[in-house]
Amino acid sequence: MHIARTIPELRAALAAYRQPAFVPTMGNLHEGHLSLVRQAKPLGDATVVSIFVNRLQFLPNEDFDSYPRTWEADCAKLEAAGCDVVFAPREPDLYPEPQTFKVQPDPQLADILEGQFRPGFFTGVCTVVMKLLSAVFAGKAQGTAVFGQKDYQQLMVLRRMVQQFALPINVVAGQTQRAADALALSSRNGYLSEAERTEAVQLSLALQALGHAALTAADTLPAQVPALEAQALQALQARGWQPDYLTVRRRTDLQAPQAGDGAGSLVVLGAARLGSTRLIDNFEI
Repeated sequence: MHIARTIPELRAALAAYRQPAFVPTMGNLHEGHLSLVRQAKPLGDATVVSIFVNRLQFLPNEDFDSYPRTWEADCAKLEAAGCDVVFAPREPDLYPEPQTFKVQPDPQLADILEGQFRPGFFTGVCTVVMKLLSAVFAGKAQGTAVFGQKDYQQLMVLRRMVQQFALPINVVAGQTQRAADALALSSRNGYLSEAERTEAVQLSLALQALGHAALTAADTLPAQVPALEAQALQALQARGWQPDYLTVRRRTDLQAPQAGDGAGSLVVLGAARLGSTRLIDNFEI
């Protein structure tokens, strides 16, 4: 497994390959990340994983400085998973000067849900992913990038970005990996206390209940959505959570359901804080 620290080192390592398969990460790897690596492996002639904690997507009050860095453990896991190249730039390697050119995503998709509660988040995500894609796929006829479906809105934003910039990259979604109790695997689960970890599955259960209620509403769903969402929020709040949103949306554009929308066209998404840890999850319904 080759480790590249700079963009020239990465491009030199990939010079002999025509169609890399790429998985961008911020490190602190768990089974969810490794499942993406295994999914990527047969999709290209070299499997590339980046490890970079991107300052641009953290708000001033968020956990950039304390975000877990587990370099040696990450490398051991990636080597076992069959990764060929790890791109692990230091901040000056990826941002040698202030990143004043940024990718501004469509506000109709990026300024709702996560974008409402984390202003500027998707600008930071799109900017770093565009730069990583440029580093990995420069000079390549085509390639594949694999992103986890747990970050549902992020996946949609990045897929649209790749489409609109006509990048020769196939964006593939990786299924959310879950613990035995159905909690979505996340690097931030490590912040949870033992009691909070037991409670954390309630976000997934609340979303599943909301999804079931939405499907039961059938033809009257658009009119009932606000009440269903309010009930789901109140139930989670009663357990001591601080929810940002629990919502039913269309898969195509993450807007509110319209008449005729139903099973197979909807997704429920949620974000809520348990103690000091903010968790997100989603289920297609």
